[in-house]
Amino acid sequence: MVDLKGQHDRIRDEIDAAVLEVMASGSYIQGPAVEEFELGLARYVGSRHVVSCASGTDALTAALMAAGITAGDEVITTPFTFFATAGAVVRVGAKPVFVDICEDTFNINPNLIEEKITRRTKAVIPVHLFGQCADMEPILAIAARHNLVVIEDACQALGAEYTFSDGTVRQAGTMGLLGCTSFFPTKNLGCCGDGGAVMTNDQNLAEKVRMICHHGSKEKYFHEMFGMNSRLDTVQAAVLNVKLKHFDEYISARRRAAGHYLNELAGCAGVQLPVLSEKSTHTFHQFTVKVDAGMRDSFRELLKRNGIPTTVYYPLPVHLQRCFSPEHGTGSFPCSERVCREVVSLPMHTELDDSQLQYICQTIVSSQL
Repeated sequence: MVDLKGQHDRIRDEIDAAVLEVMASGSYIQGPAVEEFELGLARYVGSRHVVSCASGTDALTAALMAAGITAGDEVITTPFTFFATAGAVVRVGAKPVFVDICEDTFNINPNLIEEKITRRTKAVIPVHLFGQCADMEPILAIAARHNLVVIEDACQALGAEYTFSDGTVRQAGTMGLLGCTSFFPTKNLGCCGDGGAVMTNDQNLAEKVRMICHHGSKEKYFHEMFGMNSRLDTVQAAVLNVKLKHFDEYISARRRAAGHYLNELAGCAGVQLPVLSEKSTHTFHQFTVKVDAGMRDSFRELLKRNGIPTTVYYPLPVHLQRCFSPEHGTGSFPCSERVCREVVSLPMHTELDDSQLQYICQTIVSSQL
């Protein structure tokens, strides 16, 4: 599914030099490479501030804490996403309120948000799933009307761009009050372990996030609030500094692979290709198709027999996970539940070559679903 070794081999000398420099310095936590990376990523996405942390999950949690979301509050988000989105909401004592998705883009449906707003609603977390931005313009308008905080979950879509009706172009993670991303190794910009970051244009919020990630402390051993220990270590920052220089190449490689899939699988019986938004570019963290109901297992088995891996993101929507299911029964969010039965992600990474792509596509086309 992901060839991290092949990607690493291409930049091995750069990575080795950067890591060895950190090891020789002895500055393993909050070394110079961390600030360098935060400034570099801020320039890349067009955000005034980037605060790094230990994971994308921690980024979401710290953002919620900084925004003042707490026990008794409600946060609107999607049930078709990785569990961490809703998990972070619960972690700060708030309640996730789910809104179904648009079946074509897999992202939260803005038309269904307003009916879920109550006096306890304090925030909305749109998730930019699989590498494509949610429809942010109407989401931001709804949030403005109801005085809600928007926290973007951009963990899968770093580098994607959204175009507003007035022509303004903004990057994923920079449109809400706060934006969160992940540097898990398989992400488009991934380190060699866990890592994450919060993006914001608000200096006070940036300082608050940084305090939260350092035990609630601005000055060492003096704690102004309760926080957590969540820091991007210097080795991971050094790796990310190298990879950030290649990030545009990585996105281009993924788009080239996606273009091959889109061309070769167009019209393939039984396979529905991803729908590309007119408002957002796509960075193809995943290339996710839908297979006609009841055919997914046989489709995956066929590809497996031919040496082609597949993955299902995600087999069970968040609202039906055991920790949430007493509150939400089957049928509560029909689009999310349906796509969970139909989606299949094909291999997608920077090292896919034409022969591999052609083999995958020919296998699928000849499958006669």
